[in-house]
Amino acid sequence: MPEINEVEIRGIVVGLFQENCYIVASPKTKEAIVIDPGDEPERVLELAKDMGVNIKLIVNSHAHMDHILGIQGIQEQTKAPFLLHAEDIPVLEGSSQRASEWLQRRGVVVPSPSGYVAEGDTVSVEGLDLKVIHTPGHTPGSVSYYVNGALFSGDTLFQGSIGRTDMPGGSYPQIMSSIINKLITLPDDTIVLPGHQLETTIRDEKHMNPFVLEELARLRGRS
Repeated sequence: MPEINEVEIRGIVVGLFQENCYIVASPKTKEAIVIDPGDEPERVLELAKDMGVNIKLIVNSHAHMDHILGIQGIQEQTKAPFLLHAEDIPVLEGSSQRASEWLQRRGVVVPSPSGYVAEGDTVSVEGLDLKVIHTPGHTPGSVSYYVNGALFSGDTLFQGSIGRTDMPGGSYPQIMSSIINKLITLPDDTIVLPGHQLETTIRDEKHMNPFVLEELARLRGRS
């Protein structure tokens, strides 16, 4: 994990879909936020124990099945509130059924959000603030989180790629607008920590991501 000023970040790859779950903590207060606990809550809790931090909040980039299956187990142990963008409630409601059908996991409980996030909000625990950036396109309620030079991009922006837009609620024009107008405008040295695969930087995605390059060329052609 990268070194970020005044923030401790550790990641773990969980579940069948190899989803990246992150724990973000204040080194001073030892209070932590979990981003996208997709599965294997016991491993996420063990990571928090190894870091010596207390999980106080769960926030999600979106509500697809591979990002939410660990929420219940973490809540049972920590009582941490769970936050989601309101426009992803329909996605969340379908996750239990899909888990049963695709993974043969019966009795999956998908917790209801304790509250909602929106563009420009700040989600906080003592000593730590994450900025909420609404980045629809992969899902209507997809969000990214930014703190001290690190961007947690969920399934919106990947190393050399972007999130799928062919599932219900997905939109290619929306995801490209989110990336071009909200994400690649961040400082070039911003470290991008996506929901799957490897970390990257805004600089690399601005100059080497084929989807970004194509969209920028299209926009230049219109001007």
